[in-house]
Amino acid sequence: MWHDILMIVIGLIPGLVIGFFVSKKLMTKYLKKNPPINEEMIKALMSGMGRTPNQKQINQMMKQMQKYM
Repeated sequence: MWHDILMIVIGLIPGLVIGFFVSKKLMTKYLKKNPPINEEMIKALMSGMGRTPNQKQINQMMKQMQKYM
C-alpha cells in the first residue's frame, strides 16, 4: 500500500517539473511568433487617446514591448 503511494508521488513530481518547463518553452515560442500587440494596435490606441502617432513613436513603443517579452 505505502509502496504504491510512494511510486505515484515519485512519478508525479518529475512529471510536473518537466511539464512546467515544456509548457513554458512552448508559450514563449508562441508569443514570440504571435506577439500580443502590433503596430496597428498601437496606432489605434494612440489615435483613441487623441494623439496622432508618427513612426518614431510607434517604433519606440514596439521596442519597449519587445524588452518586456
